[in-house]
Amino acid sequence: MNTNNEHKILVVDDDRSIREILAKHLIERGYKVIEAEDGVQAIKILQSESFDVIITDIKMPRVNGIEVLRYAKENSPDTEVIMMTAYGEMQVAIDAMKMKAYDFLLKPFSFEEICIRVEHAIEKRKLEIDNKAMRLQLKGFRSKDQIIGNSKALLDILELAKRVAVTSSNVLITGESGTGKELMAYYIHNNSMRKEKPFVAINCASIPHNLMESELFGHEKGAYTDAYQLKQGLEEIAKNGSLFLDEIGDVNIAIQPKLLRFIETGEFRRIGGTHNFYVDVRIIAATNKNLKEEVINGNFREDLFYRLDVVSINMPHLRNRKEDIPLLVDYFIQKKISKGQKKFFSDSAMNFLLDYDWPGNIRELEHVVESAIIFSKGEIIHPSDIPLKKEQPLKLNLSNILYNYDKTDLSLEEMEKIHITEILKKFNWNQTQAAKALKISPKTLYTKIRRYNITKE
Repeated sequence: MNTNNEHKILVVDDDRSIREILAKHLIERGYKVIEAEDGVQAIKILQSESFDVIITDIKMPRVNGIEVLRYAKENSPDTEVIMMTAYGEMQVAIDAMKMKAYDFLLKPFSFEEICIRVEHAIEKRKLEIDNKAMRLQLKGFRSKDQIIGNSKALLDILELAKRVAVTSSNVLITGESGTGKELMAYYIHNNSMRKEKPFVAINCASIPHNLMESELFGHEKGAYTDAYQLKQGLEEIAKNGSLFLDEIGDVNIAIQPKLLRFIETGEFRRIGGTHNFYVDVRIIAATNKNLKEEVINGNFREDLFYRLDVVSINMPHLRNRKEDIPLLVDYFIQKKISKGQKKFFSDSAMNFLLDYDWPGNIRELEHVVESAIIFSKGEIIHPSDIPLKKEQPLKLNLSNILYNYDKTDLSLEEMEKIHITEILKKFNWNQTQAAKALKISPKTLYTKIRRYNITKE
């Protein structure tokens, strides 16, 4: 017997004997089957449940199979629909095919035949969903990239990730920008029971707040001015797989209750819709923010934080795993050079890299290696080819900075504001250089500038 118990079939026919015997054969093949005695009941069921395949008769009282097909395609475009018809309804069946029905069967038919059609319909649906998920992955994730290194700091994290991967627990990945949080998310997915299912990534910081809900949960046709057609949310595309919420700390506080409910129940409602749907996905989230601080500051819900932080994985920054730099450099060289080209870092050039603090972590290292390949004239890359300037550590006397302030009245945040302002002045308000000196990411610096309303004098 095929193990198809994760696939759901809706059988719709007003002829009870046909409906029941068809359901019986499908159940014997391992499918989950729900029956509907007419189109009205079928549409009611579709309002709260999703199916892989619908098998429906065309001619039924009140609401016919064409209306069931139309409703299914408008509300769940990935669901495949097989129409059953008598000979005299051939034109109607042809019209149904134009409405994107998967196939039609002439009555009488063999049950072996319809089981084969169902199997093919499920394969087609899976292929289309996988293609959607792959297109999303290619937008924001380089699936060929690997986690490179053999340092103890990295190996300890990978061991924890493997143990977590085989569970269904939500995972929160933390760490500085450029440490490889998305690669770790994919590593967890690829070592889980869901590895054959979609891995869908969404960067919460890159999507405007007013569009975030639509991206996550989708919208109905006509839900708002520009909603010209139904849009499935990313959690629908990630069904039975993993949904990676990158930069989760940037999700607007107004959307967080809906995200919390989805994580707790698996239920969601498209914008403009009136019916709840359910999908099973694993949530993997990542952030370079301190979410506990965000909770204290009122920017992040405490209950959502604890739902996400079932298992926490903190990615080590590159300055704490410098023994991995030679391996990473070799990997990036092979990735960046043209076919037949050879490039090597000299010992002095490699030592130059090992002495650097890497505030931008692995992402910065990759960009530096790529630039060095371009700037170098021969096969050997020298320190002069590396676009890095080693600056002396910036030392500011905070006591002198605060000389003109009443220190007894300064809060910790006010002192931080003063310190950030002085650093910005030191670097002529160059935020990239200031962020390096402060050992924070440029995005974190930008957030603090906005929070403290720091302006250039």
